[in-house]
Formats: sequence, structure tokens, C-alpha cells
Amino acid sequence: MPTHENPEATSGLPASAPSSTPAAAEPPSAPKPGDSYVQSFARGLEVIRSFSASAPQQTLSEVAAQTGLTRAGARRILLTLQTLGYVETDGKLFRLSPRILDLGFAYLSSLPMWNLAEPVMEDLVEQVRESSSAAVLDGLDIVYVLRVPTHKIMRTNLGVGSRLPAPWTSMGRVLLAGLSDDELQARLSTLELHRHTAHTAADLPTLLERIRQARTQGWCLVNQELEEGLISIAAPLTNRAGQTVAALNISGQANRTSAELMQQTLLPPLLRAAQTISRMMGAARR
Repeated sequence: MPTHENPEATSGLPASAPSSTPAAAEPPSAPKPGDSYVQSFARGLEVIRSFSASAPQQTLSEVAAQTGLTRAGARRILLTLQTLGYVETDGKLFRLSPRILDLGFAYLSSLPMWNLAEPVMEDLVEQVRESSSAAVLDGLDIVYVLRVPTHKIMRTNLGVGSRLPAPWTSMGRVLLAGLSDDELQARLSTLELHRHTAHTAADLPTLLERIRQARTQGWCLVNQELEEGLISIAAPLTNRAGQTVAALNISGQANRTSAELMQQTLLPPLLRAAQTISRMMGAARR
């Protein structure tokens, strides 16, 4: 870090004698970094912020120019971020990795709207005796932002920040259904199809059909497509404009229930909870 020296002491000029006249009060100035300011950390954040929708990939020289850093300084920060998993490179171009979103999702999960949603989800879990979760879409993954587990012995080991592939989860299909057809096609064009279980929809036409079905009916049920024995049903959480911003689900075990029984008994309370949370989220933004 640069040292702050007295300009008079380094210029060869004698220091000014104290004035006998009281100095006029100076107007308050902007706060300046103190001893607690970590310049290297601030520069690291500047490097992260230099990436954007208009500049998703940059060369070392471009990052240095964007941030005002030297090439050597920018290189050290980029390689540090790469080592930590927050930056990827092909040897020439640098880009942020999906892991950078973990920083934002920690904040997202603490937003007031999720504080509003949690009591509703707790009531839902108490009513249906199954776990409930909320998630948002990140590319072709869903990321859990809130989870209220059931108290049963057998339960899915998922927490806030957990990721699952969107195309084979009920919340993922609800969230993908909220995209425009063009964006949906663009995202699925990069999808690597896998058969996770004997029930998995492992071809693109079938996936598209099931996502569009979720859009039409306003909810989605996925029966053991990602993991044997896991059934889940989800509904969208929408903002005041009616746009899907998150999804809410109930998950259950196939040894305790069935897809038909979940649709019959769990869908109505799930839809009511989703509507309640959506109204609260809209009201919280007014």
C-alpha cells in the first residue's frame, strides 16, 4: 500500500511555521480511507465489477484498462480469483465463474421478502408434513434460497445455496416456464442431456413439452426424474407484473406417497401458499 508522506518534508522546503491566526473552519470533506482500509481487497472488487453483460469476457489488458490497475496488478488479482474458483480463463480471455453468484445468493436469501415467505412456508410444512423450499434460476441450475424441512427421519439433505439441474426438478421447470420461448430455446441448446433415473425425460422434445405444460397449468410435478424415490411439486412465485421470480415446492418420498396423491392433496395448499407469498412480495416492493 502507498505511504502517505508530508509533501513539504520530501520537497526540500522548510516546514511552514504555525500561524498565529486561528484557521478558518474547513468544510467537511468526503471520508478518506483509514488504517482499516484494505486496498488490495478493494481492487479485487473492482476487478469483479469490471465484468458485465456488455463485457462478460475480457483480456488481461482490458481488465487493467477498466480498473486503472497495472497489468501486473490485474494479473495477480485475476489469478487469485481463479485459484478461489471465482474466475475462469482459456489462457487469453477471463470471465466470472458461476461460483461468483454464491456471494449474491447469500445476500438474496437474507432479503426481507424471504423473511416474509418463511412463516408461510413453515405453516405449509406444518399442514402437509413434508419439506418445502424456494429457489431461483441461475442459468440451467436452480439455487435454493430458503428451505423449511420436515421433522421426519428421512429427508433430503439440501440447504440454502444448494444447486440442482433445473430441467429435471419441479421448481426448475416452473422457472424455465417463466422464460420467453426464445430464451428457453437458447438455454436448452447448451444442455447436456443425462438419464439420471429410469424416469428421466432425457430428450429435448419431451423436456420442452413438460416445461410448456408447466407454463400452461401454472404448476409442475416431477416424479423421480432426478433421483429415485424423490417426488416434488412446485408453483411459481411472481412479482406485481406477473413475472416468475422464484419457485416454491413441496417434496416427498415415493415410499410414503405417490405422484397422484401429491397432486390431489398437496397441490391446493401449495398454490395457496405461493399466491400468499407472491402477494406479500409485491406489497413489500411498493
